[in-house]
Amino acid sequence: MEYAVALARAMMAEIIVLNVINIRELEAIKLAASHHPEQINYDSYVERTKADRFRRVQELISEHFSPDSNKMKTIVTTGIPYKSILEVIDNEKIDIVVQGSKGRGNALDTLLGSHAERVFRHAPVPVLSVRDGMDV
Repeated sequence: MEYAVALARAMMAEIIVLNVINIRELEAIKLAASHHPEQINYDSYVERTKADRFRRVQELISEHFSPDSNKMKTIVTTGIPYKSILEVIDNEKIDIVVQGSKGRGNALDTLLGSHAERVFRHAPVPVLSVRDGMDV
């Protein structure tokens, strides 16, 4: 987020903070809910998870980026992460994507393609990938 904030400041731009709940996680919950409907309500789980993710993003912004919070919009959605990112790029008319890299990639990810790599390949705008621990 530090890079996105620094870039937005320099460009006097808005930041859209996107968090995608991976559909694979939700499919597992849906399966569990189908076997234990008395214990698991799928729709309730999705709404609670979205609300929790939104709250956590807002806390992060408030704690570390409060002076810039008025230039930030938070979106929490569900889906296949790279597809959701591409949809938000289109729907929100994004000019540049700044995405974090968890650094868990390996040769298999390179061959098969991680979500970040798919964003690089398919995004209609420039994409900046930032690794954890890098100073701005």
